[in-house]
Amino acid sequence: MASRPRTAFVLTVSDRSSSGEREDVSGGEIAARLGGLGFAVEREIVPDERRRIESMLVAAAARHPLILTTGGTGLTPRDVTPQATLAVIDYEVPGFAEAMRADGRAKTPTAILSRAVVGVRGRTLIVNLPGSPRAALESLAVLEPVLDHALETLRGPYDHED
Repeated sequence: MASRPRTAFVLTVSDRSSSGEREDVSGGEIAARLGGLGFAVEREIVPDERRRIESMLVAAAARHPLILTTGGTGLTPRDVTPQATLAVIDYEVPGFAEAMRADGRAKTPTAILSRAVVGVRGRTLIVNLPGSPRAALESLAVLEPVLDHALETLRGPYDHED
């Protein structure tokens, strides 16, 4: 089986950025960091609307082995990124989300409020990052040491039957 290209999709979830009221700083910084790691990056911005997020995740998972979302992981009623992610993944990878929260908690007490989800759809890893540019990059840095291994594992071939 041919390996998938080293590509990633960055989805910014923000009412204000999607309407043009605010620059998408987080999405831009995440894309730049992924570019530095050798990924070709595609980006989109959507409002905090669950069905739109789900649709973008499903479409992107058909094209990319890695999807990073930024925004919509807090406690407000408009923060629906985790619900949208849970609706489209096949299974969770809780260790990634736990590691991001633990690292964030060491820097700021409010990191424990994150509802970020990490999971797999098909052979695509989907990671919810915070909306804050600094917190998003710090969370991504937590995953970087094992990111390549996770993507290689998902790409296969598998050493056991499903």
